[in-house]
Amino acid sequence: MAKHIHGASRMQHQQRNNLVPTFHVIAMVCDFFFPRLGGVEMHIWSLVQCLLQRGHKVIILTHAYGDRTGVRYMSCGLKVYYLPLVPMVDGTCFPTFGLAWFPLFRQVCVREGVTLVHGHQATSCMSNEALLMASALGLQTVYSDHSLFGFADLASVHINKVLRFTLSNVDACICVSHTCRENLCLRAGLPPSMVYAIPNAIDPARFTPPSLEARKQAFDRSNGRVVVVVVSRLVHRKGTDLLARVVPRVCTEHPKVDFIIGGDGPKKPLLEAMLKQHGLGGRVKLLGGVAHDQV
Repeated sequence: MAKHIHGASRMQHQQRNNLVPTFHVIAMVCDFFFPRLGGVEMHIWSLVQCLLQRGHKVIILTHAYGDRTGVRYMSCGLKVYYLPLVPMVDGTCFPTFGLAWFPLFRQVCVREGVTLVHGHQATSCMSNEALLMASALGLQTVYSDHSLFGFADLASVHINKVLRFTLSNVDACICVSHTCRENLCLRAGLPPSMVYAIPNAIDPARFTPPSLEARKQAFDRSNGRVVVVVVSRLVHRKGTDLLARVVPRVCTEHPKVDFIIGGDGPKKPLLEAMLKQHGLGGRVKLLGGVAHDQV
């Protein structure tokens, strides 16, 4: 509470002296970013493009991916710092509570003139640690939550305890749905007044189905067969294990249903084994990784 009072008085002082900047220098921090592919990565990329169009300066801090280290530039002048941190599990860095990279984080913030640090995803150690370090440096902080977590399983219990610690001094939180907002408030013990729901946006022009008449004609040409399409990263969190159990059952009970599965990930061998075990190679197609513009 003292931090918010201090922050408010500082803002009022700046307004009186006409020192409030017309734009922010934002540091997006997350373990998950390109060249890794996923929903969080695409969310950050799309958000950054919109912020750049609004005149803000944005940089991204993530860990090195193989030989992708140091500073790289992407489209629209986006500057990405691939920091020399060691990934541990599923692309997440080994947690050190900022002790290992606080000097590097501070140097980047001072060099770029960062005014706001925006962390993403509860399972990102870099994000959680950056929020703590940013608060210590007197910077404004925002956290975005992208996933739902439970309250009873071991992993969720530990993640929720971490969030109660790292979000104790954050200025605001953003959730991608109203359900996610309620979930985060309960998990992290946050007052609802500081948690905002901003649903993920889509470009409807990219997902416009054919006309009803065209769909009827396609259905007639298929001899009444129904095709179920799944596009996802093939990981446990996306329900790939459930998919491997559901597909054989659906194919057995509904002989005219086929599947097309697009995506790649560590669970792809599970689906390949399922096809071989049940002899569904003719009814289930695994496309592997699919380019974003081909989805």
